[in-house]
Amino acid sequence: MKKYITNKSRAILVGIFIILAYGVLASLITKSKIIIMIADVFSGLAVMGIAVLMYPLFKQFNKNLSISYLILKYLEGILMILAGLLFLNPSLQYLKDIIYNNFHIYVFIISGFMFYYLLYKSKLVPKFISIWGALGIFTLLVSTLFNLADIHYIIIDYLLALIITNEVFLAIWLIFKGFNKNK
Repeated sequence: MKKYITNKSRAILVGIFIILAYGVLASLITKSKIIIMIADVFSGLAVMGIAVLMYPLFKQFNKNLSISYLILKYLEGILMILAGLLFLNPSLQYLKDIIYNNFHIYVFIISGFMFYYLLYKSKLVPKFISIWGALGIFTLLVSTLFNLADIHYIIIDYLLALIITNEVFLAIWLIFKGFNKNK
């Protein structure tokens, strides 16, 4: 069967989609409802695109976990799109916070652990990237649990940079280096 997308093209697209997914942070830099809505919708689509592109590579290493990852990323993307669309209606804007703070964050954490585990097992990227990402997700989990208990430590907030820097690094790695050649 002929491959329709090369692994190099797949890696570049995943890298671009990782960067696009960070559009969800648009609300930190603008108050424009339309820009925030568009950014959330594109971020949600990018999250789903990453999962679709990674699924054929991941399923070789753990099919059930790969399917679970794919489903969770679709759920995450749908939540992001829904939050973006709700933001346009002033009377429903509070629902965006509820979606992101009570649902999206947990889906992101669980699917993030799956992603970095599958990256580690598949050896598609150097192991240090997978370990770094898993540590970043763990820090996000700790921060989220502390926030639930109304416990705040500034050092935990600073450690959240682990996941952001990892994902940006991973995106750049995939765009310029691609997946490991033997995969």
